[in-house]
Amino acid sequence: MTEDLKNTSPSKEESNEIEESSKATPKATRETKPKDSPSKTKLSAQALIAQFEKSQQKKKVPEVYVGDTVRVGVRISEGNKERVQPYEGVIIAKRHGGLNQTITVRRIFQGVGVERVFMVHSPQVASIKVERRGKVRRAKLFYLRDRVGKATRVKQRFDR
Repeated sequence: MTEDLKNTSPSKEESNEIEESSKATPKATRETKPKDSPSKTKLSAQALIAQFEKSQQKKKVPEVYVGDTVRVGVRISEGNKERVQPYEGVIIAKRHGGLNQTITVRRIFQGVGVERVFMVHSPQVASIKVERRGKVRRAKLFYLRDRVGKATRVKQRFDR
């Protein structure tokens, strides 16, 4: 049996050829792999979400601040007709950023305070127009909920 094994083992020349062919194979496979172009590179999940959110955001949104009096045009569909209803009030809060940015608008309707939260980039919001700038020193104006009548007024700011 030992003689059979000796006869089947490759000679030095054959072993060199085998080593060269094994070395050549990985090089060939490396060269044949297609290189990823920059457009086909994989994005991380976070980068993919950021790219999608950026594509969904509205391009022309006015710069609004807490305390501003704004007129928000809200799309309302009645049956097969669609119309835009204005909602005017004071911004008492801003939340989040990017695609999920919201503003809370408060107004007094027939003696009752009404607040609505609008997603700025929502398709239901047709337009946002700043009627006047307000001068406030707070990020949230929830204290206006406790006030009645003329006490709910916000001073006007002229520098913005």
